Amino acid sequence: MNKPVLHWIKEGEGPMVVLSHALGCDISMWDGVAALLKNRYTVLRYDHRGHGHSEAPPGPYNIDMLADDAASLIRAEVTGPVHFVGLSLGGMTAQALAANHPQLVKSIVIANAASWYDEAARALWQARINTVRAQGVAVIADGALQRWFTPEFRADDAGGGAQRVAALRHQLEISDAAAYAASCEAVAAIDFRVSNSRIQCPALVIAGTRDEATPVAMSQAIAGSITGAQLCTIAAAHLSAVEQPEAFAQLLEGFFESVK
Repeated sequence: MNKPVLHWIKEGEGPMVVLSHALGCDISMWDGVAALLKNRYTVLRYDHRGHGHSEAPPGPYNIDMLADDAASLIRAEVTGPVHFVGLSLGGMTAQALAANHPQLVKSIVIANAASWYDEAARALWQARINTVRAQGVAVIADGALQRWFTPEFRADDAGGGAQRVAALRHQLEISDAAAYAASCEAVAAIDFRVSNSRIQCPALVIAGTRDEATPVAMSQAIAGSITGAQLCTIAAAHLSAVEQPEAFAQLLEGFFESVK
């Protein structure tokens, strides 16, 4: 299988933290969290295949491919195991990475993610895939933004929320449609209910209390499937790391400190 060239940036110094973004986003999704972490940690963030400035090989994609992409990047750019933090698509990548490449992770954080989808949910994913392939990504942007953020964050001109939303909307709308659809297929097909029992590293699961895309119950199921996993919540919608970067970074730092 061809390995895509991934775009990444590394900042800061200290223990290594890798940040893995959500579907339809890029490394800029992590701007707020990375700025808070880089004084104490080395922060490596990257664009998934088909996202941002990374290569977009033709599909189909599956979640093991995305985990292998992350593993290849870690092997090439890092010495020793990492704290791997993934949100949404990145959180699904984290689950596959920890099960398939356990030697590469010191800990994992799984934020605003799922561990599997039932047939009804998979049908909704297929409808989105069909729409994107027929009409492009921009047509699904309104619905995505409503899932990603609370109404008050989307309307927050004074605090900068509206500007962050506009920037992420632009990134979504310019996404490669074929790669986005292939990534949706990878997400729709996930099923970690068995493989999560193999995860041995410390795990933190973060849920958004106002996340309608991956509700708290999905995070509870993930935490229950990984031995010793911790579960925390943030008062945010799906992109909790964007909406509440300080709270998100605080959870990460407390968790990292507990990992020996």
